[in-house]
Amino acid sequence: MQFQQLQYFVAVAEARHFTRAAELVHVAQPSLSQQIKALERELGADLFQRARGNITLTDAGEALLPLARRILADTETARNEVQELVQLRSGRVRLGATPSLCTGLLPDVLRAFHDRYPGIRLLIEEGGSHDLVRELARGALDLALVVLPLPTPSPALTTVELLREDLVVVSSPEASKPGDGRRTVRIADLERERLVMFRHGYDLRELTVAACRGEGFEPDFAVEGGEMDAVLGFVRAGLGVAVVPRMVAARSGRGLRVTPLARPGLHRTIALAHRSDVAPPRAARELQRMLLER
Repeated sequence: MQFQQLQYFVAVAEARHFTRAAELVHVAQPSLSQQIKALERELGADLFQRARGNITLTDAGEALLPLARRILADTETARNEVQELVQLRSGRVRLGATPSLCTGLLPDVLRAFHDRYPGIRLLIEEGGSHDLVRELARGALDLALVVLPLPTPSPALTTVELLREDLVVVSSPEASKPGDGRRTVRIADLERERLVMFRHGYDLRELTVAACRGEGFEPDFAVEGGEMDAVLGFVRAGLGVAVVPRMVAARSGRGLRVTPLARPGLHRTIALAHRSDVAPPRAARELQRMLLER
């Protein structure tokens, strides 16, 4: 019994016509008829009752039809599984992330992913959560690391919470310690500090400014408009202090003093997002698994 014979049998059973079935499977009608007869000889039973202009299934045909459909479906599943494995040897993953996550969370995970799947190209797009949500919605990204809550909630996206991260205050070791030298800094203490601030649309900017306003003051910016690397560089140079994620501060090396925020402090929630209506490619799903298990 051959796979092709089962394919032809199902086509005839569904079309109830040999010529139309041959057209569906893109084969000449005489070849299809010969294969059906060979299948009947193999099974030792007629599968169709052939009356002029009327093709019906015999009892044997009725018994074979669901089994043949299942075999064909399992074959298609096997083909898809193998193709997905092949995809892990080549292809690409388009991942969006905020710049702070590119600095803090992603390097170790991407190194592990690259070591395991060296043939997969990693295309990284940095941006704020608002921009990344828009890129996901239009299909330009497979996955994105965003900050919750989303600036514009979208029912077309699925989000899975990844981590909750503390924010800390960084300053130059050569400058006066913020918070009057205490071990922690209160948000209210930032009123007496000049801040190095991120550009508009940056999640950390919105969070920090909102926290200051919650304490009844407008923050004083020494420098504003930078990305993460620029902000850290300006802080090292003694231009002011900045509020950054703990992971970023931990990876930024020497030249920065790190001071925790006093309770309740500031936190941000990071989530992994993808479109709800389209399953991410196999390679993207594997990167998603590694991020969730990190």
